[in-house]
Amino acid sequence: QVQLIESGGGSVQAGGSLRLSCTASGGTFSSYVATWFRQAPGKEREFVATIMGNGDFTDYADSVKGRFTISVDNAKNTMTLQMNSLKADDTGVYYCAAGSGFSSIATMRRPDRYAYWGQGTQVTVSS
Repeated sequence: QVQLIESGGGSVQAGGSLRLSCTASGGTFSSYVATWFRQAPGKEREFVATIMGNGDFTDYADSVKGRFTISVDNAKNTMTLQMNSLKADDTGVYYCAAGSGFSSIATMRRPDRYAYWGQGTQVTVSS
């Protein structure tokens, strides 16, 4: 059973940066697709960025492309989301997730396809 723990959330002004981390136990990211999702109040959980466990493939939502960078360090069993040029629209609870058996890139963007989730970390960006 894989357990995921996020850290690094907080409050920042628009234009600032935050770095989120997700540490896995009971399994390694190298065996999974690892993804960040976020959920704003009153909205559905949405895809942010994904990375293959070996780091060979990454994908980003259009809304964060060029501002966010996802990476994985299998030696530390940690996935990281570096968030720069933050906007008020980036506010929400950020969740890391891990899963396997995806049939396409499109399915990696679906939260219902992930078996393992962290508890979430709040990111608040003030304008």
